[in-house]
Amino acid sequence: MSRTIQGYAVVFNSESEDMGFIEIIHPEAITEDTIKNSDVFALFNHSDDRPLARSKNGEGGLSLEIDEKGLKYTFEAPNTTVGNDLLELVGNGVIDKSSFAFTVPEDGDEWELHGDMLVRHIYKINKLYDVSPVLVPAYQETSCTTLDNEYEKMLEEIDS
Repeated sequence: MSRTIQGYAVVFNSESEDMGFIEIIHPEAITEDTIKNSDVFALFNHSDDRPLARSKNGEGGLSLEIDEKGLKYTFEAPNTTVGNDLLELVGNGVIDKSSFAFTVPEDGDEWELHGDMLVRHIYKINKLYDVSPVLVPAYQETSCTTLDNEYEKMLEEIDS
């Protein structure tokens, strides 16, 4: 059984859930420089006391990759209570989404009123703090899976 956890913490151009406003992360918001200037932890449900992996200035056991879809993360679940719990919950589908924590510079976002909904467009993220497999994501388009689950899904698609 694979201990590899992967997912998309950010999916570009997708709308968040209603958080009192809607948020959209644009593709230019996260760059390789953002990753190299950040100390990013993979945390279970954003909990500082439940660390899983780390990318310090782009180096470490947490791999962060930007592609046309968004910000993808990959790490090996540690052989700890937290890591084993996460594998079980992702493996049985209880956790299948992700989230992230970040800061935006003063000129990194714009707000607009769209009908009666406030929309925040994020064009620049200056620091990432965590990518987290979570129970309740702000963005439904995110993902979290094990390498085994991803492989099974690909086989099912080929069979259908």
